[in-house]
Amino acid sequence: MNGPRFSWFLPTGGDSRTLAGGVHGTRIGDTQDPPGGQRPASLAYLTQLAQAADQLGYHAVLTPTGAHCEDAWITTAALIPRTRRLRFLVALRPGLVSPVLTAQMAGTFARLSGGRLDLNVVIGSSDAEQRGYGDPLGHDERYARAAQFLTITRDALAGKPYDFQGEYYTVTGGTPHEPVEPAPTVYFGGSSPAALAVAAEHADVYLTWGEPPALVAEKLDRVRALARRHGRRVRFGIRLHVITRPTHEQARAAARALLDGVDDDTIAARQASLRGLDSHGQRRMLDLHGGDRDRLWLAPNLWAGIGLLRGGAGTALVGSHDEVAQRIQDYRDLGIEEFILSGYPHLEEAYAFAEGVAPLFPRATEGVS
Repeated sequence: MNGPRFSWFLPTGGDSRTLAGGVHGTRIGDTQDPPGGQRPASLAYLTQLAQAADQLGYHAVLTPTGAHCEDAWITTAALIPRTRRLRFLVALRPGLVSPVLTAQMAGTFARLSGGRLDLNVVIGSSDAEQRGYGDPLGHDERYARAAQFLTITRDALAGKPYDFQGEYYTVTGGTPHEPVEPAPTVYFGGSSPAALAVAAEHADVYLTWGEPPALVAEKLDRVRALARRHGRRVRFGIRLHVITRPTHEQARAAARALLDGVDDDTIAARQASLRGLDSHGQRRMLDLHGGDRDRLWLAPNLWAGIGLLRGGAGTALVGSHDEVAQRIQDYRDLGIEEFILSGYPHLEEAYAFAEGVAPLFPRATEGVS
């Protein structure tokens, strides 16, 4: 039986040992660790983490995009010569760069890396942040534009002449570049009706955040049904944190330690800020616990403590190596094939998972991407 595919997260906004305090503002080029166990996103640290992921057998590293982190393209390009087989799942936002230029950038990256590129399409969870980038479109319009963006990008990646006329883009006499073969796999997330519709028509892999299995199953069924209308089959992945230790008690203690020094006022302020984001997926994450420390255990070994303070993926699999493996199997039984994982700090947790949990599964067959 083919095993699951495990990838890791590249913390280009910084890393830390606890969730107390922020790491935003630390940038590549910083040479000293700030106090409090925080680590800046220096090229040295990101290289160390990428090389560890490469050596430990992770399929890829996911880089985020947004005002809180370094540019995903530039950062990962710097890591190409420092790694051997590791793929780069580069996040990008349609609308901030033209689809034709995106295809040219992707082609260059793919050739320089020996084909080690995939694309994570991010629509943006904050209208305010998008306006700060010069993008005035609202939530649903951004998804409509993304559909056109992906249509053009795929044509451009194929290296064939084309024209396109749409509401958001017009391309006349699209200039063919050298085709990218195989084309990068397109990953796509989002929980709104607009997001699911675009994913069903254009994504190769639909990514969900780590909700309890019953909620994940319902969402995947919706994507499957929508994809069938287009005669397509979409694969599925999940984005989760992980805290795994030899024993259940050690893992629970490590989870509790992440919240050391975090008071209720800090949690309330952060929850209010996250509630202001224009993201269906973020609201679903927040609704799982409601900002209540007493509601953090959502399902066996599924803990929402990270979501008290951090946006995006807010849940973690917490437990012994055997328990975490069982929870991964639960998601596999729903149809999840790819697991994009992270932990605090990312370097140490990458080792803990790769050495304690990954060996409990058969290896994924390479080439299935």
